[in-house]
Amino acid sequence: MNRQMKKSIFLLLSALVVVLGCLHYWTPGHHIFLHDTYRRLGYFPITIGGIIFGLWGGLFFAVISCLAFVPHLYMFWAQGPEAYYSELSEILFYLIAGLVVGLISSRQARLREKYRGLSEKLSVSYQRLHDQTRQLLQIEEQLSSNQRLSLLGQVSASLAHEIKNPLAAIKGAAEILADEVPKGHDKYEFVTIMRSQISRLNQSVEKVLDFCRGEQKKDATQYNFQPVQVIVEEVLKLLDPQFRQHRIELITHIEPGENPVTVQSASLGQVLMNVLLNAIDAAGDNGKIRIQAEPDVTDAGLADKSQTQGRTPGYTIHVSDSGPGIPDNEEVQVFEPFFTRKDSGTGLGLSISRKLIESIGGTIMLDRSGLGGAGFLIRIPDHRDVSAKGVQDDTIHFVD
Repeated sequence: MNRQMKKSIFLLLSALVVVLGCLHYWTPGHHIFLHDTYRRLGYFPITIGGIIFGLWGGLFFAVISCLAFVPHLYMFWAQGPEAYYSELSEILFYLIAGLVVGLISSRQARLREKYRGLSEKLSVSYQRLHDQTRQLLQIEEQLSSNQRLSLLGQVSASLAHEIKNPLAAIKGAAEILADEVPKGHDKYEFVTIMRSQISRLNQSVEKVLDFCRGEQKKDATQYNFQPVQVIVEEVLKLLDPQFRQHRIELITHIEPGENPVTVQSASLGQVLMNVLLNAIDAAGDNGKIRIQAEPDVTDAGLADKSQTQGRTPGYTIHVSDSGPGIPDNEEVQVFEPFFTRKDSGTGLGLSISRKLIESIGGTIMLDRSGLGGAGFLIRIPDHRDVSAKGVQDDTIHFVD
C-alpha cells in the first residue's frame, strides 16, 4: 500500500469518527436502537486503523472515537450513575479494542518484515547455489571433453598407423599416373592436385605420429607458402564435384590485390575445406554459397601490427550460405570441441579450424550472411617472410 492511499484511508476513517459523533449528538436519547447502532459502528474505524497503521493507529482512532462520544455522554449525566455507567464503559471498550488490534497488527507487521528478510536471504542463497551448480556442470563438461580428446588422440595415433601404408601405395600409383600423363595433357591438372593432396595427407599423418611421440617440428622450411587466391581456387576445384552433386550456386569474388598475400597453404586450405563443407551441408540441394576474398585494407588480420609497413597488411575471406543459420544461443558454442548440430558430425571441424588459423596468426569468427544463413569471416596476415621469423606448428586436422 503506497503513501497516498494510506493518507486517504486515514482521512476517511477520521471523517467517519466525526460523523458518528455528530449522529450521537443530534439523535434524541430515547432512540436507543440508533445509538446502539452508532456505538457498534464506532469499532470499524478503530479496527481498520489498527490493522493498517499498527499500534499508534489503533490507539489514535480509539481516543478520537472516545472524544467524539463524550458530547453524547453528557445527555445521560443528569440521569444518575445508572444511566451513564453503561455509556462510560463503551469508552473503555474502545480503548481496549484499539490497543489489542494495534498490538496484533504491529506484531504481524514485524513478522512480515522478518519473513521478507529471510526470503531475500533465501533468494540470494538459491542464486549462489544455482551459480555453483552451473560451475560444477561446466567443470564436469570440461573434464568429459578432455577425456574425449585424450581418447581421440589414442584413436588418431592408431588410425595414422593404419593410413600410412595404404597411403604409400596410393602415392606410388599417383607417381605412375603422373609418368603416363605428360604436362599439357587435359588431365595433368587433376594428377597434380591428387599428388599435392596425397603429400598434404602424408604430412598430416606424420604430424599425428610426431605429436603422439611427443615430437613437434617447427622448421619453417617444411611448409608450403602460396598466395591466398591460389589456395582458395585450389580448394574450390577440389570441392567442385560436391558443388555439382548438390546443385549449389557458387558466387565467388576473388581479388588478388596489387601485392598478393602469402600464407601456409596446408593450414588455410584445411580451414577453407572445413568451412565450405559445413556450408554445403547447411545450404543443401539447390542452395547458394558465396565466397569473397580480398586484401584486408586494415591491420585487423594481423597479430603483429608492424607487418603493415610497406605492404598489404593481410587478407580477408568471407564465406556465407543460404542455410538455416546458427541460433543466437548457440553462437558462443560454435568453435567449442565436440559441438555439432549434425547427427553424424564430430564437432571438431570449426574448433580445429580456429586453432589452425590462430597458428598462422589469423582469426576466424561468425559474421553476418547476406544469403540468410551462416557467415564466417577469416582474417589472415601476410607470411611471405615467415622463413625468417618461423611459424607455429599446425595442429592435427579433422573435418566435421
